[in-house]
Amino acid sequence: MDAVSEDLVLLPATRRSLRHRIAVAQREGRAPSLVAAVVRGGEVVWEGSRTMVEGHGPDGDVQYRIGSITKTFTAVLVMRLRDEGLLELGERVEKFLPGTGLDEVTVGQLLSHTGGLAAETPGEWWERTAGTLRPALRDVLGDRPFRFAPGRRHHYSNPGYTLLGSLVESVRARPWEEVLRTEVLEPLGLERTTAQPVAPHAGGWAVHPWADVMMPEPLEDLGLMAPAGQLWSTTGDLAKFAAFLVRGDARVLSAESVREMRTPAAPPEEGSADPGYGIGMQLTRSGGRLLAGHSGSLPGFVAGLWMSEADDVAAVVLANCTSGLPASTLAADLVGIVADAEPRVPEPWRPLREADPVALELCGPWYWGTSTHAVRLTYDGSLELGPVGGGGRTARFRPEPDGSWTGLNGYHAGESLRAVHRPDGSVSHLDLGSFVFTREPYDPQAPVPGGVDPQGWRGIG
Repeated sequence: MDAVSEDLVLLPATRRSLRHRIAVAQREGRAPSLVAAVVRGGEVVWEGSRTMVEGHGPDGDVQYRIGSITKTFTAVLVMRLRDEGLLELGERVEKFLPGTGLDEVTVGQLLSHTGGLAAETPGEWWERTAGTLRPALRDVLGDRPFRFAPGRRHHYSNPGYTLLGSLVESVRARPWEEVLRTEVLEPLGLERTTAQPVAPHAGGWAVHPWADVMMPEPLEDLGLMAPAGQLWSTTGDLAKFAAFLVRGDARVLSAESVREMRTPAAPPEEGSADPGYGIGMQLTRSGGRLLAGHSGSLPGFVAGLWMSEADDVAAVVLANCTSGLPASTLAADLVGIVADAEPRVPEPWRPLREADPVALELCGPWYWGTSTHAVRLTYDGSLELGPVGGGGRTARFRPEPDGSWTGLNGYHAGESLRAVHRPDGSVSHLDLGSFVFTREPYDPQAPVPGGVDPQGWRGIG
């Protein structure tokens, strides 16, 4: 067995810990059934299930309703439109859905739940009533669609994702479900993810809070609300989807775009310890690690999908009960079990295949005022700039055709880094969003903002 394959085989003790964790969750949560999967290195490395019916445990091909994990799929569709140049995240929703009355709300605000819209629809609870009760967007929004001024705070909104689904339909001139199938599900091979249940699938149940008895939950077609929570899926399909959300896929979204989805785009809700909300993805911390993914619930079902990019581990949990079993917490626990018991084995160091002489010239120490920084050229062709010794702003930069570099993370994300040359062709300094980095501290030969004292460095005497 080669080293890569060996890393994808969990140790017996780890597998038992995973089995034990879901067994405890199913019993304490009193779930009729539960199915789970763990992904590492983009592959399913463990699957497990528990059920009230002995010998009939579900597997990775049994559908459960996934609730708000549907929102992540809808966000992928909107990001595809952005990447194709058909819209900008800063554009107003009204441009694509005229007549909604949401004049100040942008596409990006809907994606990050900062549009100020209500959490739920007016009237009867939409999750337990037929979508035919809300035949138009005005029925979804009601007479008072806003709870806060747009852009002021994070406030989770199901109607917001209904609008995003309608936006996709407006731009593509096709139904949301059809666009999702042809642009995401089919390219990624998610054959068991559908808008309506396809056998084999679990039935949804409500378990009495004070007695070990159950009753079936109604199954409703959500209509216009479908982009917020309609989908059915399996752990097999969601495992593939989780791998895509870490690595990207050129047929659907690039690695850069899915990384953007995992990046905070909104502050956390008031009182929350989580780091915020990304683009169609919840962000949380568990066991000291940052997780990205989404929880989901609809009457009769709960779901959780979390991934740790740093550990290259993801987990999916699906159960068919309305409440009681914390699927989202359980999925996070499964990630932690694997990541703690079997830390990620780092990739071997590899040199560049071919060194870019222009980039190579930029490597080494630079000074921002008196602060020492260093530029490194990494094996993937990107530049890293950060303080020597750590403890400050560190950023990665990708090369651009015009010879500049664009920041990919942190404070300098989206900012432009340029090497400024002297008339003789040598590099004078680096310009990073007006920050000047020089080869010597306060180099008098470089255009240091504010100038340099002509007497130079000196002592006290």
